[in-house]
Amino acid sequence: MLDLKDHSPRGVIHRGWNANVEDYAIAGSWGLEGKVLVVADAVGGVYAYDGKSGIRIWMQHKVHAGGILALAVHPNGTTFATAGQDGRVLVWGVVEGQINQSIDVGTGWVEHLEWSPNGKWLAASCSRKVHAYSSSGVEVWQSDDHPSTVSAIEWSSAGELATACYGRVTFFDAPTGHPFQKLEWKGSLVSMALSPDGDVVACGSQDNSVHFWRRSTEQDSMMPGYPAKPAALAFDDTGTLLATGGGEAITVWSFRGDGPEGTRPGILDFHVQPVTKVSFAHHGMLLASTARDGAIVVWSLQKDGTGESIGTAMLADLGTELCWRPDGRKLAALDAQGGVTVWNIR
Repeated sequence: MLDLKDHSPRGVIHRGWNANVEDYAIAGSWGLEGKVLVVADAVGGVYAYDGKSGIRIWMQHKVHAGGILALAVHPNGTTFATAGQDGRVLVWGVVEGQINQSIDVGTGWVEHLEWSPNGKWLAASCSRKVHAYSSSGVEVWQSDDHPSTVSAIEWSSAGELATACYGRVTFFDAPTGHPFQKLEWKGSLVSMALSPDGDVVACGSQDNSVHFWRRSTEQDSMMPGYPAKPAALAFDDTGTLLATGGGEAITVWSFRGDGPEGTRPGILDFHVQPVTKVSFAHHGMLLASTARDGAIVVWSLQKDGTGESIGTAMLADLGTELCWRPDGRKLAALDAQGGVTVWNIR
């Protein structure tokens, strides 16, 4: 195992730029096809940085009373949305940092926020409800109460939204809000990832397992034995591999053929503290991971889920977010001290 005490990037990870926001860096994403990195901190600040140089383009402080909880960039890359503890969603322009829309969602925290792939809909969860808005900010529908607080939302296609909560995953029709499929399981689901074709749903569970369904058959399976609840999940862009972090090791399940049932997963060992985030590059077989101690690893994977570390670096504190630039040539990472670090990947 490599010694990361000097914090120097190694392997395919090369020095880029660093910046700092005011507090815990809670969310970030690339806009304008990777020309701008937008970052939000836990006390309500929003920042935009030039993706190449790291020069701060603009910043706004305390835009959400109580703090920001989520950020999502529109597929066109020119606008983005933030959500927070004040029950509001704000829609911004990436370039000028101007608030174009303010949406009152509810009286609770707005914890999850996602644009549909075609940019036509914006979904937000607030307590036990999920709300869908048009691109102009008009509410189209809101769901009935879920059995518990919504723990995750994700678009399975341009016209279909998935939500997770205690005991079930629900799929809603985007235009009407009609729930047309419910996948049930007795347990608390804490995370969710969908395969790119929308057929496989994977959820991390409070009982330290990963539960998944094939929607076409509604058959379900469980992968138990994680040291902790698997809060970090990610599919690659082909839907072949599912990377899961529920402890120090990363377990990668292959969905090739009849897998993953009855097959042995790939185990990626490097981290010495629990993994907090995993993220696949948008193309190819590169996976990035980070952990509670701030260690960053880039892995090269095989189709069976096995792999090796090909680059390492270190953050100042717990890694909170990983953001691959769309072309896969830069990797941005956020940390709990407010650090924003961007590396070149070669």
